Amino acid sequence: MRRTKQHAHKTRSAILEAAANLFLQQGVAHTSLEQIARQAGVTRGAVYWHFKNKADLFHAMLSQVRLPSEQIVQRVKQCDPENPIFGLRNLCTEAMATLVREPRKRQIFTILLRRCEFTEELREAEEQHEVFINEFIDLCTALFAEPHVIRRLRSGISPRMAAVALHSLFVGLLSDWLRDPELLDASNIQPYLDILLTGIFNSWDSSPARPCLASTDQA
Repeated sequence: MRRTKQHAHKTRSAILEAAANLFLQQGVAHTSLEQIARQAGVTRGAVYWHFKNKADLFHAMLSQVRLPSEQIVQRVKQCDPENPIFGLRNLCTEAMATLVREPRKRQIFTILLRRCEFTEELREAEEQHEVFINEFIDLCTALFAEPHVIRRLRSGISPRMAAVALHSLFVGLLSDWLRDPELLDASNIQPYLDILLTGIFNSWDSSPARPCLASTDQA
């Protein structure tokens, strides 16, 4: 039984790796499950045994670089229990630095942001991705709405506005860096985040980030 499970896990991993390589080379829309099976050295039936369709496979690939919301909250608190926005800034900084160090994760984000068209066959994956984005923005909104945080926001800036701005900046930095790695130092995006946070808060401490207790992924 253990050998069967190990073989199934190995096959699934091979399919995901083959899919990522082909998605990067050809684009998601131009890659078929048959091509993925051939690249992975498995039958098409094996692909369908692990994934019900291309949308399911694509979602599984993205799940390799995502953290559930509850884990993001936990890691934010680990970064700085007294100031969740410091923790959120540090988490975003570490998440980007992780992509510099880990080519596999960088490959997946490149596919998502630069090689993917959400066509009808990917509708389910697109909806799941939008749910993840909205959950992250909701999480950030809740952090900005904490009593000791919200009173420091500049007049006219709501927790929701601050959360959307932070998410948009992070995704924009990631997208620009993937487009042109020479454009910015992705190993340390804290200065960019501090520019935004200085505009959001009446006062903001841009001291160097304290490392979180665990590596982070998010998008």
